[in-house]
Amino acid sequence: MGETVSADHILETRGTSAQFDAHVIACAFDRQGVAAFGLGDGTVRLNARATPLSWLNADAHDGGLLALAAHPSGQGFVSGGDDGALIRTAADGSISALAAFGSKWVEQLAVFADAKSQLIACGVGKKLVLLDGKGAILKSVEHPSTVTGIAFDAKGKRVATSHYNGASLWFVASKSDNPRRLEWKGSHTGIAFNPDGDHVVTSMQENSLHGWRLTDGQHMRMSGYPSKTNAMSFTRNGKWLASSGAESIVLWPFFGGGPMGKSPTELAGGDDVLCSYLATHPTQEAVAAGFNDGLMVLADINNARILPIAAPGRGAVTAVAWSADGTHLAFGTETGFCAVVDFSKR
Repeated sequence: MGETVSADHILETRGTSAQFDAHVIACAFDRQGVAAFGLGDGTVRLNARATPLSWLNADAHDGGLLALAAHPSGQGFVSGGDDGALIRTAADGSISALAAFGSKWVEQLAVFADAKSQLIACGVGKKLVLLDGKGAILKSVEHPSTVTGIAFDAKGKRVATSHYNGASLWFVASKSDNPRRLEWKGSHTGIAFNPDGDHVVTSMQENSLHGWRLTDGQHMRMSGYPSKTNAMSFTRNGKWLASSGAESIVLWPFFGGGPMGKSPTELAGGDDVLCSYLATHPTQEAVAAGFNDGLMVLADINNARILPIAAPGRGAVTAVAWSADGTHLAFGTETGFCAVVDFSKR
């Protein structure tokens, strides 16, 4: 006789979790195997791979936390809040201020690191502020409207921002600060760079995605979403762009002349529940995705296999992140549920 496997089987056998009292805004891993969850009450909750049953609390912000990323040093995290502060949180829960912007909210964050540099980019109102890993401001550039998304290219040479009526492309080391403007009317709410650095895609308030092929400025429009896209993520080789905002994981092909003239692939749909957040795997053709009912799945893109990770019932998934080595997955929900799942071989 076969036995029924619970949709929580992976979470129960390979995961650790905790329930907190505030909405999960974002999650991330540092290079030391620590997972961090940024909550709407201004706290950062930490879970270390070495001690998975122990959760630490850091009171990072005097107000709401709005953005979180791993610190580019590989140790600890950086977060922005409505208190105007850019805060570094260490793995032991200690905090230090990197920068302060007064009454301006720090709403967007992106980081980059290689052997030569550590960069933090944050959106502060209409400004993109670029800092080094210690918090020293390298440049501050003005936009025509509020910065709604930030993304570095794979080499850290350029940083892209989304804003009203399009996107802007800045060279990090440029002293002239004359951006390349990518124009398209409407409200752009987030941005992604493909791994090869030749495509930029924005999410839009109008329930669609818009892209630019940088080699010739060709526009790309990807529409048909019933809801706004809150998360976009290119696969490791840039072949697919995974996106939320529909009743399935929507994957646009960025090969064979796509995405224009090509239909997207859809995975894990059919229950009339919107995919709310996702993240592609850093080393494999796979994507972890959460839905508005709390369902969390892992989808193999090549063979369309779907592995349930967590059952519905814990609130809409609002944050998803992979560790850099792809062995651990973190996700959080609007009800304050936080989990880390170990996918390493046993």
